[in-house]
Amino acid sequence: MIDVQLSPEVAAALADQRAIVALESTIFSHLGLPSPANREALTRCLAAVRAAGAVPAVTAVLDGVARVGLSDSEHERILGPARKVAERDLPLAIGERWDFGATTVSASLALAAQVGISVFATGGIGGVHRGAELHADISADLGALARHPVVTVSAGAKSFLDLPRTLETLETLGVTVVGYQCIEFPAFTVVSSGLVLQHRIDDVDVLARVATSRLSLGGGMLVCTPVPASHAVDATIMNAAIDRALATAHQRGITGPAVTP
Repeated sequence: MIDVQLSPEVAAALADQRAIVALESTIFSHLGLPSPANREALTRCLAAVRAAGAVPAVTAVLDGVARVGLSDSEHERILGPARKVAERDLPLAIGERWDFGATTVSASLALAAQVGISVFATGGIGGVHRGAELHADISADLGALARHPVVTVSAGAKSFLDLPRTLETLETLGVTVVGYQCIEFPAFTVVSSGLVLQHRIDDVDVLARVATSRLSLGGGMLVCTPVPASHAVDATIMNAAIDRALATAHQRGITGPAVTP
């Protein structure tokens, strides 16, 4: 186990067994959203968690220290330049004392699980990239979802991925996937991918019971909740944009993690 520094608020919430929601920091850095959208996203995400009665716990590596929960005065640091930290990179970020390592889904799940936080929220998880049968490009997020006893709540997976194979891989890894008030797998900024999920739950109390059972067995669970239709991107427009971007990436020889941005 690595040393993880908790913010006083998160430490107190854990001691009191209050609700906590872990958040990644990549999306709030320059690797995620451009300024000032990243600041707005951070402010609104923190407010949404608090409005639901939970304590937000942003994960990051600052000055070589793994952190779960940041003070208000530290938020400015995660809005700027960063080095991306997946779970595999945590030892490097700590050992080499990176100034700011922005945690991805896999790193956030690892840190949340270590300190006993059982719920993590993000926009869209990583998954199986298109053409993975040729280059085996599969996000570490999927293995982390299977390995760590944490419930991940997201708007499905990123739209440009091979979504059918992403769902198949989650099934192979034994990750419980449910749609909360939806029966189709969301595609991040698009309401639906058109892929039908095996399980739908409409009642949050039932969802909590299922989550508790899943965590007691070990391993994680993915709860899918789509972006509100009023804020969603039209699927036809999104798919056309993705096709153009992938064609450009192919022409430029861009592969692997570099495809994501």
